[in-house]
Amino acid sequence: MKEKDLKAMYEAASRRYREIGVDTEKALEILKKVPVSMHCWQGDDVAGFEATAGGASGGILTTGNYPGCARNMAELRADIDKAWSLIPGAKRLNLHAIYADYSSGAVERDELKPEHFDSWIEWAKRRGAGLDFNPTFFGHPLAASGLTLSHPDAKIRNFWIRHGQACRRIAAHMGKKLNSCCVMNTWIPDGYKDIPADRLGARKRLAAALDTMLEEKFPKKQMRDAVESKLFGIGCESCTVGSSEFYLGYAVKNGLVLCLDAGHFHPTEVISDKLSSVSLFVDEILLHVSRPVRWDSDHVVILDDELCAIAQELVRGKLLDRTHIGLDYFDATINRVAAWAIGMRNMQKALLRALLEPTAELAAFEKKFDFTSRLVYLEELKTMPFAAVWDYYCLQSGVPVGLEYYAAIRDYEQKVQSKR
Repeated sequence: MKEKDLKAMYEAASRRYREIGVDTEKALEILKKVPVSMHCWQGDDVAGFEATAGGASGGILTTGNYPGCARNMAELRADIDKAWSLIPGAKRLNLHAIYADYSSGAVERDELKPEHFDSWIEWAKRRGAGLDFNPTFFGHPLAASGLTLSHPDAKIRNFWIRHGQACRRIAAHMGKKLNSCCVMNTWIPDGYKDIPADRLGARKRLAAALDTMLEEKFPKKQMRDAVESKLFGIGCESCTVGSSEFYLGYAVKNGLVLCLDAGHFHPTEVISDKLSSVSLFVDEILLHVSRPVRWDSDHVVILDDELCAIAQELVRGKLLDRTHIGLDYFDATINRVAAWAIGMRNMQKALLRALLEPTAELAAFEKKFDFTSRLVYLEELKTMPFAAVWDYYCLQSGVPVGLEYYAAIRDYEQKVQSKR
């Protein structure tokens, strides 16, 4: 579509939104400043760069064998750059510890140092982006039992404590060098396939291990610690040591960031409903936005009702400044660059739709018990010309509009990925 047509459609849409008290320019200015942290592990199916990497394990599974998977750091970075060229707005990159730069020689996970990520820091610095980080408590011989920080063997437990300590130093180093707070998220796969005899013992060990891992203090402007729960996973169906109740209590008690992963709860639960509650008791929230299908299957994020509800809760509750938004999925059945672009663009679309609501008016209707007006407005908003505002935002940001981004992906696949 021609630029003049896109601008004309935007102007018409802007007039429609003004009629209900919404300033589209203000909404776009806010959206531009909300970073979304893109997960590096979609690009190589959670393989990482360890010479003996075990890949995804611990209740998570990557399925599919679509051609063109990134095989090394250079290819992964090239794919990330391609995806970012198709995505508007502020972006960050979320790394796992297994994506260290081992060009100077391999080391064990408890021996990782900040210099193993200096090349990533320089990469991010050139792009004006921040980095987030995750210890990798899976895909390793010492995680084969299904227990890490809650393992009854102190030697194994201490190995993982040292890994977590090393990762916290790396995260603080990233935040300091980039002058952008690095959120380090701790998720462990610990759990039991069948009904355990001593749940309390396992959770006591986990709490004590976390206490030790978190002893060293870092400035909040450099790094923040987040903890992430899970309901169950393959091989730990009967008990997950790091449950929702465990981590909610631990985060509140210790002043940590609480991570809510959209796929880590019961199929009838949604994290959009949890945001307002947990925001009363924790200072900051981390989101891992995913799309569960029957279980924590980490499908590519689509513009569905729950994604829109998550964005609405962030905007309506004025939680954007207290929430770190990250994506977490890994689909190997489709082009991986496309998977990134689809999910990132949809997260931003959901945020824009929420920013285009007359939030104050809706709240005023509710306070007056005028539920009729509230429902009328909410229903009319569903057919407002949001797409025209989104297309204009993409045009403003210098990224492809509409299906043009897919044409760019197909060209990249033909010229680059198909030759791997």
